[in-house]
Amino acid sequence: MSESASLLASAIVTGVIGITSAFISMVTVDRVGRRFLLLVGGFQMLISQVIVGSVMAAQLGDHGEIAKQYAYMVIIFVCVFVAGFGWSWGPVGWLIPSEIFPLEIRSAGQSINVSVNFLFTFIVAQSFLPMLCHFKSGIFFFYGGWAATMTGFVYLFLPETKNVPIEQMERVWRMHWFWRRFVGGESSDANKFKGEHDYNKNEDT
Repeated sequence: MSESASLLASAIVTGVIGITSAFISMVTVDRVGRRFLLLVGGFQMLISQVIVGSVMAAQLGDHGEIAKQYAYMVIIFVCVFVAGFGWSWGPVGWLIPSEIFPLEIRSAGQSINVSVNFLFTFIVAQSFLPMLCHFKSGIFFFYGGWAATMTGFVYLFLPETKNVPIEQMERVWRMHWFWRRFVGGESSDANKFKGEHDYNKNEDT
């Protein structure tokens, strides 16, 4: 297979995997919750990056070729990474910001979110090749470290927003162990909302 055909085939495969995993996310996000998808997807991306980086560092080095069986392994775990991103941080990263802002600042909050998202997408796209030339296989460990950081942030600081009406989203932050110190409100309202939210969860199950 020629180089151009290989590049086309890889683009088609990763595109199909990305679309399929995004559809899976659409079907499951309201069943399993946002945190679950972000945590599982983040762990999946972390493992994929570490494995690909380890294989490239051990087999390729700075110059040379990689054996066919290891090349297949790299391709497989790149696809695993694409799937993990496709059903977690890809779509859910847009969903959560659309839910968490109060109605009064929703437009401004979403504008900032979209701008920051596109800005960092541009930065990553422009910096990847120069960083690859300098870091070699270490680039995969670099992004793996960011995947670990994102996953840890979700585990510690992101409350679950599944089945929470937008009008009551502020109460979710009042109940959180960290954010409640920055969000004012009556504790009785938070306790009342917690009971209502637990009841809705039991009804869904």
